Amino acid sequence: MGMFRRGKPGQLRAATDEDVAHLQAFAASRTGVEAFVEPRTVVTETTVVFVARDGEWTRRRVAGPKAAFELCSKLAIPCYDAAIVGYPPRMREWTQARAREQKQG
Repeated sequence: MGMFRRGKPGQLRAATDEDVAHLQAFAASRTGVEAFVEPRTVVTETTVVFVARDGEWTRRRVAGPKAAFELCSKLAIPCYDAAIVGYPPRMREWTQARAREQKQG
């Protein structure tokens, strides 16, 4: 099937154990991680963005807002509603720096 799992058209893409494991590993290997919970969409379950102090970030699906806040509590990292607070500028700055590096090199 390849490395990307795709559901049927119109089927909600749900979180997996691998998604949660990735978030846990990201939080454990970086400093100053904060979480930003994003709402469910028509095709994707609730997602959470983990942003490290240096702006590096990752996004994965979770099994709903409650699961996101519980995971963050377990990991002892701050968790915010992205629809209310938005995203930290360091996230955009990190992404722009990576794009410049790729363009140069």
